[in-house]
Amino acid sequence: MTTATPPANGQLIALAHFASRAVLETVLGSTGTTFHQSVTLNAVASQGGTAEHDWLIGRLTGALKIEESAAREIADELVTLKLLEESAAGQVSFTNSGRELFDSIQPGVREASARLYADIPAEDLATAGRVLTLVTERANAELDGA
Repeated sequence: MTTATPPANGQLIALAHFASRAVLETVLGSTGTTFHQSVTLNAVASQGGTAEHDWLIGRLTGALKIEESAAREIADELVTLKLLEESAAGQVSFTNSGRELFDSIQPGVREASARLYADIPAEDLATAGRVLTLVTERANAELDGA
């Protein structure tokens, strides 16, 4: 007996998110890095290794749906751990240790992603990407209006 594929909804998306996040956290666990720290390191990496501090805080609050104070705590923690450094000009940058940590995490993340997304047709991934982007935009617009 085959079970029909349920339509996409918030519960199904949340289940996929939490299952994928749990896999990611097993990769991160080997380095002692938390999920929020990895999101922060990814954000800095997305800017070439240096980002405006205010941009980073905005990115964390928006992506993680956390308070600004919590985002600042995460960034401060990475500075304390000497993975990021702050400049007088309001920038945060990878330290050598931070870049090494980020680079050491990436192969495990790529391998886990490859396993999770293996054999899913590209057109299905593109459709899922469009749907999830639209749902995210709508949810963010609703939150901005609240």
